Amino acid sequence: MIIAMGADHAGFLLKEKIKEYLIKKGFEIRDFGTDSDKSCDYPDYGFLVGDFVSKNRTSLGILICGTGIGMSISANRIPNVRAALCHREDFARLARQHNHANILCLSGRFLQEDEGFKIVDAFLEAKPEKGRHKRRVEKLG
Repeated sequence: MIIAMGADHAGFLLKEKIKEYLIKKGFEIRDFGTDSDKSCDYPDYGFLVGDFVSKNRTSLGILICGTGIGMSISANRIPNVRAALCHREDFARLARQHNHANILCLSGRFLQEDEGFKIVDAFLEAKPEKGRHKRRVEKLG
């Protein structure tokens, strides 16, 4: 599985930390940028990661901006993307299990590095559940 990552300037530092953390755990990372903390536009990266995940259905994505809200909004404009903004481990786990989220959105300004690692782990370890959850997700299109 490839993990697609993207961030704007406000999420750059956390993206780099999470990328390093995931590489050490053996994940293959596709980094769509940004490559610095120089001001840039979050939709550019939300669209790139969203498009990749939409076309590569076995992959997941992680997007980070100042709050995570802008990335969530931009990625969710792409067909077949279910981007979830998560500030806690249990939200990330349930986003995968119940909503079949395929992109995790995080806040670069309001999360500490260790919190980010725990949320990412919860997201990546959880598996989409079938039954009523699958039926509900299918209604989303």
